[in-house]
Amino acid sequence: MDGLEVRNIRKVYGAVPVVDNVSFQAKKGQIMGILGPNGAGKTTTIRMIMGITAPDSGEIWFTNEGTKTSGVPRSTVGYLPEERGLYKEAKVMNILQFLAGLKGVGRSTAKKRALEWLKKFDLEEQANAKIEQLSKGMAQKVQFIASILHEPKFIVLDEPFSGLDPVSQDLFKAAIRNLASEGAAVLLSSHQMNIVEELCDEIFLIDKGQEVVYGDLQSIKEQYGNYRVHILGNGDIQTLASSPLVESFEQLTDTRSVLILKDKVQPAEFLRTIPAEADIKELSVTRPSLHDIFVKIAKGGLKDEGYLENR
Repeated sequence: MDGLEVRNIRKVYGAVPVVDNVSFQAKKGQIMGILGPNGAGKTTTIRMIMGITAPDSGEIWFTNEGTKTSGVPRSTVGYLPEERGLYKEAKVMNILQFLAGLKGVGRSTAKKRALEWLKKFDLEEQANAKIEQLSKGMAQKVQFIASILHEPKFIVLDEPFSGLDPVSQDLFKAAIRNLASEGAAVLLSSHQMNIVEELCDEIFLIDKGQEVVYGDLQSIKEQYGNYRVHILGNGDIQTLASSPLVESFEQLTDTRSVLILKDKVQPAEFLRTIPAEADIKELSVTRPSLHDIFVKIAKGGLKDEGYLENR
């Protein structure tokens, strides 16, 4: 398998294990989302993958076109850190050529690629502008370009959508999908759950330094999220909520409510129990969003409900 393989990595500061026996893969051609509450161990995990700090134990391997190496070769990595930083006095084209040169890309090649990317991001006219003259969103686009201009095989994006307007977010999403489709392994960390849910092929959720959830999004929803029945109507929701198939319910407004079905209860099973005379205008069934699952994890909900012990 081409891509990243993390095996049982551990990092202890003092007596506290910040990352404890973590393992996952980020495959070539796919986008892996690494998520978790603040202080969960995401940044330390990324720093170990990047070679900024070494794990106390465990292994990190990267395979590119069948060649396997311990750690990820720096020339292979594209990294967009959460904390942005470019030389304010430098001109856009100059800084892009300089940073690409550090990765072994010649100036003419770097200029050609940079112009193509600047055009994609509607920044052609800013090629000779200084970084300090750019808006925050423009500067973020430039730093994104700098992170992938050397055409890396492994890309780490830490909160890439922070501070971007919706149009710029769409540009970034399209660019990230394209980078994966061209064969890069992408590791994405973000607190914007809707974007992660839209982009990522697989999810790795970490909390208190340990794996909580790992797999493709649909499997995660099936394993950790009960069905939700959204109802619009004027009837007595208490009657439906009293069904033995219903775990809980929430009255959103006078006419809107949500019923949460019990674990392993299928929608069709519940729908058959609804009386024909029930005053229902609209009804829809969904799985919980990644946001809902994330919030439950952040509050310790999965542990409280015994999910982790049953894995």
